[in-house]
Amino acid sequence: MNRKLVLGTVLIIGLSFLCSVYAEDYYSILGIPRSAGTKEIRKAYRDLSKIWHPDKNPGNEEAEEKFAQINNAYEVLNDEEKRRIYDQYGEEGLKKNKQGGGGGWNPFADFFGFGRQGNSAESMRKGADIGLPVFVSLEDLYLGKEIRVANRKQVLCSHCRGSGAENPDDIKKCTSCGGQGVKVVKKQLAPGFVQQMQTTCEVCNGKGTIASSTCHQCGGSKIEVGESILVISIERGMPDGYQIRFPQAADETPDTIPGDITFTVVTNPHPRFRREGNDLYYTLQISLLEALVGFDKTIEHLDGHLVPLKRNRITVPGYVGRINNEGMPQHEFPSQRGHLFVTHEIVFPKSLTEAQKQAFRELLKE
Repeated sequence: MNRKLVLGTVLIIGLSFLCSVYAEDYYSILGIPRSAGTKEIRKAYRDLSKIWHPDKNPGNEEAEEKFAQINNAYEVLNDEEKRRIYDQYGEEGLKKNKQGGGGGWNPFADFFGFGRQGNSAESMRKGADIGLPVFVSLEDLYLGKEIRVANRKQVLCSHCRGSGAENPDDIKKCTSCGGQGVKVVKKQLAPGFVQQMQTTCEVCNGKGTIASSTCHQCGGSKIEVGESILVISIERGMPDGYQIRFPQAADETPDTIPGDITFTVVTNPHPRFRREGNDLYYTLQISLLEALVGFDKTIEHLDGHLVPLKRNRITVPGYVGRINNEGMPQHEFPSQRGHLFVTHEIVFPKSLTEAQKQAFRELLKE
């Protein structure tokens, strides 16, 4: 009785496995090639939704089922990470990744609790991260700016999507390891003592699959050179040294999660202003006469507006005046600003006429 139950369960799992293997391909559901870009994927989804949406086919169970398939395919192919997993491991790779399990799925091994899981999205290593400086002016940090950078990098082949095969149907499960990517090797250490070891399958190199054809575009290398545009958003008040990260924007390699690209903000020196936190510092040069009798001046700010400066009293050398709310915008709260500190530097005349000297003598007598 128990034997019949086990055999029946195995048969059910086996049939489920076969159904998943022969399920309609996501690309076929949307009617697009494997090399389709984001715009093409979204257009196909919009066009098919107009035809199969349940609101346009009330009571039609076939339309509801078709629309569910379209939604499922779009959800995967429109997400770069899910699409990468699907291209390399299929629908089962997505399921295993969602459950947090391994890959190289074997229904019999999973049911009976034996066998090692092979390659999967869960076991994929991450590629190297890249760090780059982005040089900006103080005006950029005061006003905000978008900087577009060409990111020329290694990408998965647009035709085979990193499989190396001409057609997806040419990728077969490795018969040597049963699709596990590993083999169990027994080694006799001594009479009665046997050691079991797991080694990478030498036929498929641990992939679990073998391609029976070669992609005409990449020659089986699975990669090509591509280029994308990264838009670096320099936000108002962003501090020097701030890091802007683009997840998984580095080189793409099969069976590897791309590394991140991180840009570090580096502020170029400014000829007139110096920044400390949210405050700005400015040195104003005034004449000896202006230091004695006062002055009425303006400072051109980073965005071009004029800041008035007026004094009607004696200004001593090194005097620092503070102007509230004329500093840098506070990052993430740009309506709040720091202060502007103005250091007064007195420029003394190189020489005086006799009349000027006499005038100063008379001034000192008073």
